[in-house]
Amino acid sequence: MTEQVLVWVLDDDEAIRFVLERALRRAGYETRSFDSVTAISTALDSTQPDVIITDIRLPDADGLTVLAYLQERDLDIPVIAMTAFSDLDQAVSAFQSGVYDYLSKPFDLDQVLAVVARASAIPSAAPVAVHEPAESGQLIGDSAAMQEVFRTIGRLSRSSIGVLLTGETGSGKEVVARALHQHSPRSGGPFIAINTAAIPAELLESELFGHEKGAFTGAHARRAGRFEEAAGGTLFLDEIGDMPLPLQTRLLRVLAEGDYHRVGGRDLLRADVRVLTATHQDLQRKIAEGSFREDLYHRLNVITIELPPLRDRDEDIPLLARHFLRQAAMEMGLEEKHLAPETIVALQQKAWPGNVRQLQNLCQQLCVMAPGEQILPEDLPASLKQKGSMAETDDSWPAALQSWARKAMFNGQTDLMNEARTELEKIIMDCALDYTGGKRVEAARLLGLGRNTLTRKLKEFEEKQQADL
Repeated sequence: MTEQVLVWVLDDDEAIRFVLERALRRAGYETRSFDSVTAISTALDSTQPDVIITDIRLPDADGLTVLAYLQERDLDIPVIAMTAFSDLDQAVSAFQSGVYDYLSKPFDLDQVLAVVARASAIPSAAPVAVHEPAESGQLIGDSAAMQEVFRTIGRLSRSSIGVLLTGETGSGKEVVARALHQHSPRSGGPFIAINTAAIPAELLESELFGHEKGAFTGAHARRAGRFEEAAGGTLFLDEIGDMPLPLQTRLLRVLAEGDYHRVGGRDLLRADVRVLTATHQDLQRKIAEGSFREDLYHRLNVITIELPPLRDRDEDIPLLARHFLRQAAMEMGLEEKHLAPETIVALQQKAWPGNVRQLQNLCQQLCVMAPGEQILPEDLPASLKQKGSMAETDDSWPAALQSWARKAMFNGQTDLMNEARTELEKIIMDCALDYTGGKRVEAARLLGLGRNTLTRKLKEFEEKQQADL
């Protein structure tokens, strides 16, 4: 079968042409190589290949113009694009132009052969004209894991299908959700985000679906819900794993049937939204525990994008930090600062339990606090400079607590529960505030507390400390 498949390789780098042709021929393909878009355009007048592999950056033209030549000749030939300068916008643009697949250099030859095999066996879809992609915001990364995320967003750019985003807290799930919206047919509509874990269960139904006047105490007027506000656009439901079971049932009906009622209402409303969801939790485990509906999970899990933790893509840290430092300087009207090489090395050795969000908060702090234009390792906060911190060692705190309790009992101390509880709360709250840069609303969300509760407890600790003095 492969002896009859002709693959054209378009790249101005002779070494890459040689490597690709050699690998393809060993796999049984016929090959022909070109070094310019002009050359391949001329060749199309007399011969048609089964698959074309093209670099995007070429001396005479953009490699994607090959797609235009194919359209002019009414040829449906799969085109595989390659580039060494990959970012989200370019990946999306390539897929929207009609490429069959998109590979970033340096590539894995086995991956190239696998893509060529699929392309030569499955007819490619005709290009669909859509709007130009919007700005990609803070979705940044050169790592292989992020390149795969870019490719997935590109593949989905002509679709309004729902997507489930998974990954640790702070790994960038909302940023990916915004990118999915921006690079979609619904980008002209609103993007509405709601954190289902941050709203009390008794208010969440009204928040999502709206309510009629008099539907409950305090409902003095009709109010549109988030589904109505997102009409024509995208609704992003963050922390979907924390949604109460009754609301899971209502959400399932909306996703399955496409309509809903406001709370206390009789009018049937149409849900004209694309629903994106996200969670940092193991939904399979929650299904086993009975706290998440299995049918809803299968409805949400059609397409899943898993965001890698920052520790698994530490090569992206310099790029991300440069972006966040520049952004912080612009927002605060300060001089832009830069990381010294040894500071980058130090940051790449950290565990980053808070992922990209933690790095962003750190860059905001350094933009204000670092004394010089260049950020040195000694400018990092104590929590990052400290070796053997809990974030970078095993979970030894239960053993430490046990040792403290036994020692306290041996020394005749009493009221240990109150002392331990107070210290535990104080330490965790201090960590949350340090992690969020002092932002109490965000710290309260991380701790699972209301903002007023956090404020009250901090005030109590402060009063106790002053009393002790």
